[in-house]
Amino acid sequence: MTQSKRSLTIYDVAEAAGVSISTVSRVINASPNVGDATRDRVQEVIDRLGFVPKAEARARAMKDFARIGVLTPFFTAPAFVQRLRGVAERLISTRYELTIFTIESIDHLNHYLATLPITGHLEGLILLSLRVNNDSAEKLKKHSLETVLIEYPRHDLNTVEIDDVGGGELAAEFLISKGHRRLAFLGDTSDLGAYAILPITMRLQGFKNGIHAAGLSLPDKYICTSRYDVKDAERNIEPLLRLPDHPTAIFCATDMQALGVVNKARQLGLRVPEDLAVLGFDDLDFADYVGLSTIHQPLDESGRIAVEILLSRIEDPERPLRHVRLPLKIIERQTT
Repeated sequence: MTQSKRSLTIYDVAEAAGVSISTVSRVINASPNVGDATRDRVQEVIDRLGFVPKAEARARAMKDFARIGVLTPFFTAPAFVQRLRGVAERLISTRYELTIFTIESIDHLNHYLATLPITGHLEGLILLSLRVNNDSAEKLKKHSLETVLIEYPRHDLNTVEIDDVGGGELAAEFLISKGHRRLAFLGDTSDLGAYAILPITMRLQGFKNGIHAAGLSLPDKYICTSRYDVKDAERNIEPLLRLPDHPTAIFCATDMQALGVVNKARQLGLRVPEDLAVLGFDDLDFADYVGLSTIHQPLDESGRIAVEILLSRIEDPERPLRHVRLPLKIIERQTT
């Protein structure tokens, strides 16, 4: 007799996949101690059978506490840390614990998005700067795991965003208004993997748009690629700063890289901002202390707002989806 989906157990999944129940458990709970081929086979069986852990198991798991999960790449990057701080601060006065899952590859991301909705371990999920494909979005909705995306637009899920293209345009307009005509850009525009979004590429595009709108140009030699790292920015910007016709202003896609540019300029004897203006992006905590001009984005606030949206949807799943776009603004300090 064919079993209904209601009566399916972890034993049925294990038998169909030809593995032990402990292996199925590890797959469901996103354990790294499972080979890729085995994980894919078990996940295929789970999807085919429509297996969902029993409701009473979920109830037991949620009896004493509840969890909000955050999926994030680059966990140690300051911008992500500040967003997580906003999430954590908003959860302090609630019954929810914060569980962080770091993402290292597209397979890693897809595995979490395939298993987290069915485990019942989370009541809500926040994704920081990660792509969500249609299949994953459908699974999140099918299993009613309330989700908020930060920095990735989807009409069918809650989102909190900024306008990265607009931020680049704002940078160009500001530097040109200060009288600069030889403008440069520094940032990591390489492909960070199919799992992460590329806000830096969008900031560069906006910067180009703003420069072209003013009747100026951004030569390729004035576009410098650097990792999200102070020392790497120092190394990569040096050849550009040594040119006889070096730029008079540089827009850096992040504050960390802007700090590297300021350091190297001063090492080379360039006065900041008289010989070289430097503008960052993010307005990280340290920017005020070092006098860095930058474009402020509400990092902590984005985390707090994501939690607000999540909690309101958990309380009332019939609430309309929310799509919040947070404003950007120039913070002028000593480097421009």
